[in-house]
Amino acid sequence: MSDTAKKLLAQTFNQIADALETGVYGERIRVGVTVMGSELGIDEIVHGAELAQAANPDIEVVLVGPEVDSKLPRIPAENEKEQHKAMEQALESGDLAACVTMHYSFPIGVSTVGRVITPARGREMFLATTTGTSATDRVEAMVKNAIYGIATAKAKGIANPTVGILNVDAARSAERALEKLVQNGYSINFAESVRADGGSVMRGNDLLVGAPDVMVTDTLTGNVLMKVFSAYTSGGDYETNGFGYGPGIGEGYDKIILILSRASGAPVVANALKYAAEVAKGQLLQVVAAEFAAAHKAGLKDLFKKEVKVAAAEPEVVAAPPEKVTTEEIPGIDILELEDAQQVVWKAGIYVATGMGCTGPVILTAKEDFDNVVEILTKAGYIG
Repeated sequence: MSDTAKKLLAQTFNQIADALETGVYGERIRVGVTVMGSELGIDEIVHGAELAQAANPDIEVVLVGPEVDSKLPRIPAENEKEQHKAMEQALESGDLAACVTMHYSFPIGVSTVGRVITPARGREMFLATTTGTSATDRVEAMVKNAIYGIATAKAKGIANPTVGILNVDAARSAERALEKLVQNGYSINFAESVRADGGSVMRGNDLLVGAPDVMVTDTLTGNVLMKVFSAYTSGGDYETNGFGYGPGIGEGYDKIILILSRASGAPVVANALKYAAEVAKGQLLQVVAAEFAAAHKAGLKDLFKKEVKVAAAEPEVVAAPPEKVTTEEIPGIDILELEDAQQVVWKAGIYVATGMGCTGPVILTAKEDFDNVVEILTKAGYIG
């Protein structure tokens, strides 16, 4: 028997022995975790890694950092800077399919999609996004966050994830932009609020029950929500719930790196490693590329082209028409555009007021003017 045949026979024997021991046949997905940087200490991270390995025989958990008392395989590194470098090299070489780490800086355009367990129903929900910066423009960032969330959910195995937009500043503008993509052929399965008035713009109740698979928000709000969902049972200094802040997603970004908080406890570390293996197995990078290809085909770049405007010598001042009683509400206008929308209607000679309804900003109009005001606001692009 040749040396090559002997080697293949030995590999087959080892695979069979491993399968009999673990119940898993075939190559396991190698996922890493950097052990330094936690406020809870190295032992907490190692404990989380060991929990992940014990619960998930289909993955191979690898520690990245200094020597520790553990049977898990290790990639050596002696400080945080070295461990990030070692992590990146292992990802580039293919030695690791994904890695979980803390305090890692992504380039502009990359942000993380977190995954939480909602308290009201125990339902999993993706938060898009939780760290990083998708774009410097708020609306553009939220639209990209939606794409990031959809891609991550699909890589996790949800074929047609539902998408909701949290009712924060620019939510309505982001909703209109996403609806334009849908009109141009990009597929988005919008969620419905659990509240009676429905709609894809989500409220606090929807956060608690996990109304959508993917909740779109700005990154700073997402970051706060991650901390609350992860540590609301522990007092805040030890994160016990959820799957961490998630993988960094961006168009053309070529590594699967997931983020933990420095306050993440062993249960979250274990879940984050499981999350890493799931999206690696689901070909996350390829799914992201496919989603962006579809979004660009639907005119993603055209949504955010900046128009060059010639400044007038004097800004136009529109005087308010004669005041009248306004009893009807028109929702769906972004808070950042509310005053501009009012000015457009005033310019048409119709009096409207502004207010804040239970679902957000509203234009208040007289009953007899309602249809005309809706038409004006629709033509001006303030409502869909």
